[in-house]
Amino acid sequence: MGLVRSFAFAFAGLAHLVRTQRNFRIELAAGVLVVLAGLWVGLERVEWLAVALTIALVLILEAVNTAIENTVTLASPAFSERARAAKDVSAAAVVIAALASIVVGVLVFGSRLVR
Repeated sequence: MGLVRSFAFAFAGLAHLVRTQRNFRIELAAGVLVVLAGLWVGLERVEWLAVALTIALVLILEAVNTAIENTVTLASPAFSERARAAKDVSAAAVVIAALASIVVGVLVFGSRLVR
């Protein structure tokens, strides 16, 4: 499989996330707003690093959560306590990342917003 074709599949997955996953769209919009805020307040290089990695982490985990939920649904269409637990745990990973992103946001933007 060629490199271009691999990227085409990846972009198709990204388009699927944007098109079908409300939470991904919300998190993407929040990330864009944070980038705009960072431009407005003039973040330093290390602050951009923290912000970029945090945004990426939340979006990546939302994508992984979607993949896990779809895979579990395919593998276990009938109700299963273990399937439910797998879905809940993958959703919990997104929540943990989102909470961590709030902490990063407070640390990066907090003093600037207080002024």
